Amino acid sequence: MPLTFHSPPNFAPRHHDTAALNTTAAASQHHEPTSPTANEPTTLDPMSGVGLDLLEIERLEAALERRPRLAERLFTPAERDYAAARSRPGQHLAARFCAKEAVAKALALEAWSWQDIEVLSTPEGGPPRVVLHGDLAGQGHVIYVSLTHSRGTAGAVAVVR
Repeated sequence: MPLTFHSPPNFAPRHHDTAALNTTAAASQHHEPTSPTANEPTTLDPMSGVGLDLLEIERLEAALERRPRLAERLFTPAERDYAAARSRPGQHLAARFCAKEAVAKALALEAWSWQDIEVLSTPEGGPPRVVLHGDLAGQGHVIYVSLTHSRGTAGAVAVVR
């Protein structure tokens, strides 16, 4: 059953405000949402997995410098091409490395190929998307991923529904 949350505008309950949370949850159990607006409940599909990964960018850059073919093992041609077009390719590869790790964690994978999880950017600059290949393809997973990086650290979170 989908979870339903209802919060009045500008309402931000504190963690210890369980009465407000319980009242909100009880009041929303009988509501059938259509298309939510700012004052209506929002229905969320159940989440089946979440993964998070962080990496020091210099560690990946050093590994790629020591073993140039490592990039071919870890990243698809499209991922490598995307990164190569940027001023600091290692930063973008590190974020994709984290995304692949986060997806693997969200799917609870024990063994997998780096090439089977591909993180692509949209030409319009929209959110990145995950394309699954090999044994992972066709399993019906809907995966959302968010990438981030600073000068020194890259990170990603993946949610599977």
